[in-house]
Amino acid sequence: MSILIAILGSTVGFVLLVMLLLEAQYWQRPTNTLELNSGKWELAVYEPQRYVLVGQLELHNLTRRLEVMSPEVHAEVKLLSGGSLDGITIKTRMIPRYKDAEVREDNYWEARVVKSQAHDPIEAIVEIEGPNLSELKVAWIKLHYVAYGSQGWKPKARHVMVPLKFPSIDESKRWRPATNADVLPIKTHLLTQLDDPVSVVKRYVMPHAQPGDIVTIGESPLAIMQGRYRDPRDIKPGWLATRLCYMFFPTSSLATACGMQTLIDAEGSFRVLGAFIVGSIAKLFGRKGVFYQLAGDQARLIDDVTGTIPPYDQFIVLGPANSQEVVDQIQRETGLSAAIVDVNDLKAVKILAASSGVSTALLKQALITNPAGNANEQTPVVLIRPTDATQKPSAVGLQSVNQP
Repeated sequence: MSILIAILGSTVGFVLLVMLLLEAQYWQRPTNTLELNSGKWELAVYEPQRYVLVGQLELHNLTRRLEVMSPEVHAEVKLLSGGSLDGITIKTRMIPRYKDAEVREDNYWEARVVKSQAHDPIEAIVEIEGPNLSELKVAWIKLHYVAYGSQGWKPKARHVMVPLKFPSIDESKRWRPATNADVLPIKTHLLTQLDDPVSVVKRYVMPHAQPGDIVTIGESPLAIMQGRYRDPRDIKPGWLATRLCYMFFPTSSLATACGMQTLIDAEGSFRVLGAFIVGSIAKLFGRKGVFYQLAGDQARLIDDVTGTIPPYDQFIVLGPANSQEVVDQIQRETGLSAAIVDVNDLKAVKILAASSGVSTALLKQALITNPAGNANEQTPVVLIRPTDATQKPSAVGLQSVNQP
């Protein structure tokens, strides 16, 4: 009997060891990391009754050893407009452009094996037709695709916003008085990940600027241009996020499981949990705001769903990255001093980054009334002209810019 028990015990131990080894290798394996990028888009046809948008995309298999299949790729388009969409039709095509691909006229997507580390090009075409397209503001293109491999069938999506309406620079002429400065909110098209801040400044700000001016860009518009927004449907809140979110004020962007998980993904679970514990203890002694001081910059900067203008009101928008590099580039390429700011209607002004020599006190005084607005003004850029000579940054020559 003892021999039988020993054999049984050894067998169970061996099976458990095998299962542990299988589990260990499973967690070390890469997932179905097939990514469809946002690509480069152009408005190839821009006629009163017909728009054609063309995007050059890539399917990228990020794994080092595994092949991943792409059995499904298609586009869905939602139009945002200032008027009715009656009579407007939309056609989409996803065309494989990799070597030896067959271009089918029926728009059927043939399943494809994407080799390890491969980049497979795809062309996306969106045709919009209607009696009057002048009220269209943006095309929200949802690129749906499936990654099929060792972890099964995984539906994924990439969101691309393509602006369709571009305001004239003459729409931004109303200067407003502020403390020690005049401010000019600058109206732009709906900024997307297809834009970059320097080009926006050159296009919309430079015609109004003079030496000594300071251009400020909102932190959320900059983050959007950097593609720093997430679809809540793609976020899987973990144990920590689902518990901590209940501990925040209901209007906080961290009061939802997805908002909290976004912070955890950005700053790390140990940092967020540690900040919460220390912050809770500090509150007992009457000190508030410690959590936000310890949890990282994103704790204050994340905007949850409804926090920005449509269509980004459907997404969680993080704070921008490399803000100081952005303002330095703007100054280098345009001659304008610049700042990245977080401003709200509660008279709170936070300066994330500013050019050398710019007075943060001046910026806060000029922006305290939030001239850019918090609604759908679509004025993400504000030009500040100091009226007190002592507050002006060192003036440099503005770069000559050929306006498009």
